[in-house]
Amino acid sequence: MNEAETRAELIDPALQAAGWGVVAGSRVYREHITSGRLLGAGKRGTPEIADYVLSFRNHRLAVIEAKRRDLPVTEGLAQAKRYAGKLQTRFAYATNGVGLYQVDMATGAEGHVTAYPGPEALWALVFAQQNDWRDRFAAVALLDKSGSEPARYYQDIAVDRAVEALAAGRQRVLLTLATGTGKTKIAFHLVWKLFQAKWNLSGAPTRRPRVLFLADRNTLADQALEEFTSFNAFEDAALVRITPDEIAKKGRVPKNGSVFFTIFQSFMSGRDAAGQPAAYFGAYPADFFDCIIIDECHRGGARDESTWREILTYFAPAVQVGLTATPKRRDNVDTYAYFGDPVFSYSLREGINDGFLTPFKVKQIATTLDEYMFTVDDDVIEGMPEAGRRYREGEFNRTIEIEARERYRVQMFMGMIDQREKTLVFCATQGHAALVRDLINQTKTSKDPDYCVRVTANDGAAGEAWLRVFRNNEKSIPTVLTTSQKLSTGVDARNVRNIVLMRPVNSMIEFKQIIGRGTRLFDGKDFFTIYDFVRAYEHFNDPEWDGDPVAPVPVVPRAGGEDDEAEGAPEPAPDPAPRPGRVKIRLADGKERQIQSMVATSFWGPDGVPLSAAQFVERLFGALPELLKDEDALRALWSVPETRRALLAALAEKGFGPAQLAEIAVIIAAENCDLFDVLGYIGFALPVVTRAARVEAHRAEIHAPYDAKLRGFLDFVLGQYVAQGVGELDSDRLSKLIGLKYGSATDAQAQLGALAGIRAAFVGFQAQLYGW
Repeated sequence: MNEAETRAELIDPALQAAGWGVVAGSRVYREHITSGRLLGAGKRGTPEIADYVLSFRNHRLAVIEAKRRDLPVTEGLAQAKRYAGKLQTRFAYATNGVGLYQVDMATGAEGHVTAYPGPEALWALVFAQQNDWRDRFAAVALLDKSGSEPARYYQDIAVDRAVEALAAGRQRVLLTLATGTGKTKIAFHLVWKLFQAKWNLSGAPTRRPRVLFLADRNTLADQALEEFTSFNAFEDAALVRITPDEIAKKGRVPKNGSVFFTIFQSFMSGRDAAGQPAAYFGAYPADFFDCIIIDECHRGGARDESTWREILTYFAPAVQVGLTATPKRRDNVDTYAYFGDPVFSYSLREGINDGFLTPFKVKQIATTLDEYMFTVDDDVIEGMPEAGRRYREGEFNRTIEIEARERYRVQMFMGMIDQREKTLVFCATQGHAALVRDLINQTKTSKDPDYCVRVTANDGAAGEAWLRVFRNNEKSIPTVLTTSQKLSTGVDARNVRNIVLMRPVNSMIEFKQIIGRGTRLFDGKDFFTIYDFVRAYEHFNDPEWDGDPVAPVPVVPRAGGEDDEAEGAPEPAPDPAPRPGRVKIRLADGKERQIQSMVATSFWGPDGVPLSAAQFVERLFGALPELLKDEDALRALWSVPETRRALLAALAEKGFGPAQLAEIAVIIAAENCDLFDVLGYIGFALPVVTRAARVEAHRAEIHAPYDAKLRGFLDFVLGQYVAQGVGELDSDRLSKLIGLKYGSATDAQAQLGALAGIRAAFVGFQAQLYGW
């Protein structure tokens, strides 16, 4: 009896007898937990699929891992525990259809049992204490946009943990999830549950709640409103965007609605009838909102010293839910001291390894002009450079500007990227972003004048318009955005392929946020690349990188400028201390041509540890003996399309996908060689030869068994192989190659004979190609 028969004849009837799928509110289903880590070339790692999930009242309660009848009962126990840990179910079961083994994931108790508990019995084991609000929340299922966009497993868990905290009476709740994992979607599902359950501060389900979504940038508030609207769950009038313009137009703050969206700066602005500063939020009763959701709450809203804290204090009766991607518990004045420990966390590493976030690589770029000391042969265009002073990275484009330096950097990364790919460039100041924009447009191959645009606070509505177009994945122009601070967070542009750092990133929080600009999934996007001119990659060496999250740094809102949306705060920030005048330098003739550079690549390993290129090669060297015992084994596997594909899949599972192997080929100067040569060189010290040389060396023996017409076809295949690589020799490519050469399979058969013979020749010649 195989596994499918075991499930159909033994396990399914036993579950049905226990009431699963029979009792109202109970479900039994197979769950695709993850799709597998992105490996490159459109391939993914092994997905995680739970054979059975037992759900009751919209709560996952248990996972079952099934094996065929003739295997031991606990054969699937490790898988059951892993999936139960992932889905955070209380119980895990392993079975072969005859025996049954139960694990309580909370207490660690485990052992053989005789039967499955029914839905009500299992619910009572998981939730020993009765809670009316829990029951009301449990009756509300998450929406899935008619099946097109179901919640991911961790989003479901995050919502469950949040409503469980509210049911338990917590006043402050924190959710910590990496950028790009859908915090705003989680906020929607949370609000929907509260709305449908009629949860409110009165403690009785007598009315639907009023919810405030509070952000610190218009982009974030607008995107949240778009997300809520996309579910078509609320009436249009229920979702209200609060802006100073609308308040001024109507002469009052809006109060008719269910979910209100605004930014801190809007709520802090306003004036009374006498023209004196009077924050708009004061026009609402303190108990007007039942729940406040604070997006990106690490950026100051919860800090005692922040003026934004005044809003949260005023609306103290409301339950406050913080969303953040960068948490840390270090001292008693940060976000964690305010909200407490998160009720749920999901890290960048988990997101990448689950396949819900895009992995990345880092190009570390150093030049001979990363530092500068003035010499008299250089021209001073503006200001007065200090004699003998060595200007360092943090001072460039703030204290000193050398256009030739920026031009060199722009030309360098523009020569490395695919200029058709969407790219974000982070600059030191708004002025620097304008300069870099101009240099990019002078360097680009595109003929479109709007290829690169600047999006900063000073660009106002025009910049916001460009950002909206950039976020539209159907639009290719603008292709590149330059910015200083504005785009480091909150930009949901899924098809960003390149991030260029041309200013220092001193905060670990900001570093994670910038990385998050590229992690969102998009069709055909297997990874993204960070081009780092400023040594930001050193943050990877910090133990806080993706271990314990990092502490927020103080952010004080300003009345306009780089870091806010300039909607106005009640009091202007004090004037900054005077700084030395900006220095502008024109390099002496010939110096720009003498600038040199060096590039190194680092990779993100499956265990979440960044690896240098050398470490990556060393890791591949260590992994090969597990897959290949010697050179003969490599040749044998590589010579047959099916076994070659299996070997590549096994390498990809260890973190060496096609994209990574291609990078290693560059490192060992084998970019025009076969991946066979890359593996042979690293594993067995074989000499590398180009694909063209390999073909010429073996052409005679490849031709020998075949007639002239088949030789012509094989020569065409070999030409494709030389031009494109070993992927052209995969069995799946045969029909396309026939189409390219002959137009149709019928025409090919008329010249070459039966398809079976063509396929045999296509597979057979590869043994000669990879022979001695």
